[in-house]
Amino acid sequence: MRFITSIKPNTERSCKNKCIFCFVDQLPKGMRESLYYKDDDVRLSFLHGNYVTLTNLSKSDIAKIIKLRLSPINVSVHTVDPKLREYMIGRRDTNSFAYLKKLAKAGIKLNCQIVCCPGVNDGEKLFETLKGLYKLGESIHSVSVVPVGLTKHRQGLAELRAFDKLLARKTVRLIERCGEICRKKRGRTVFYCADELYMLASLKLPSDKFYEDYPQLENGVGMMRLFITEFEDAKKAAVKTGRSISSPLRDKNITLVTGTLAAPYLRKLLHDFSEKCDTMSFVVKPIVNNFFGETVTVSGLVTGGDIIAALRGIKPESFLFIPRNMLRHGDDVFLDDITISDISEALNVKVKVLGQNGAELFNALQSAMSCT
Repeated sequence: MRFITSIKPNTERSCKNKCIFCFVDQLPKGMRESLYYKDDDVRLSFLHGNYVTLTNLSKSDIAKIIKLRLSPINVSVHTVDPKLREYMIGRRDTNSFAYLKKLAKAGIKLNCQIVCCPGVNDGEKLFETLKGLYKLGESIHSVSVVPVGLTKHRQGLAELRAFDKLLARKTVRLIERCGEICRKKRGRTVFYCADELYMLASLKLPSDKFYEDYPQLENGVGMMRLFITEFEDAKKAAVKTGRSISSPLRDKNITLVTGTLAAPYLRKLLHDFSEKCDTMSFVVKPIVNNFFGETVTVSGLVTGGDIIAALRGIKPESFLFIPRNMLRHGDDVFLDDITISDISEALNVKVKVLGQNGAELFNALQSAMSCT
């Protein structure tokens, strides 16, 4: 396995593409250097689930992947139209789709991603891409469609527009129809929307069963449904074992911060607590993203500075729950280099960082309820 184990510091293959939707190109200046690095390394795709474009691979690289059975590989596809793909990735590309077909034919398990840009690769073009991937057979394990993310820092970049509610609904329905066909013919859904599309469309999330083995959870596919399922399961387990879920919090004030899209779903999930704990003040606070721009609505891109600005005036000694996906992996630092300690000191609150697990939120609430 030398192809994998020989990775040395600073030897990863960086991305040479100029994708019209690249989020790194939309970052403001002055952030930490590591945030500006673009990887496009198939070894990191295998090891850590990163998405790669296949544009920097040779025929011998593909042969090596097949020989070593490196699987699964996560591939950014975006479209099966060669000319459109070249426009979207900003460079000539004569081999990537051929490589994708070769990997699929060899039985390499592939998880594919489509960053969907309104007016570029949506609608009929998206349908053609889904059909093209379906024709590659069973090796296409899953395909996620993710809406393009646009910040306010796009000076000098291609003109792109964000999804509106109507287009989000049309896109969800298209992908769900394709998924239904796959379930009938292959026994698996294969095609999925990122949660963000359901939220933009103000649609009810699919059931836990719909997501099967959650093949693209880290890509935002089914993350909210799994979180809700975990929360509800933990609540049922508490009732079954006789643990109370309605003890008063005795004037406790709890605020849970999140992105603007997820807030309505979290409010609905926590409605029972709001009713049963009548002495508790529990608030789900959506944080408007001023750092990247208000069109950025996901929780993972919320910054510490925006949290502080939004919560000025919060009651002292309150409990503040923050999801871990807002922080740098393994650290307590937000994207703007604000730390958890900075927030606690600025707002005079007790901060608890929660993982992306609904049971962890339930247990945190139970723990707060037991405080006197």
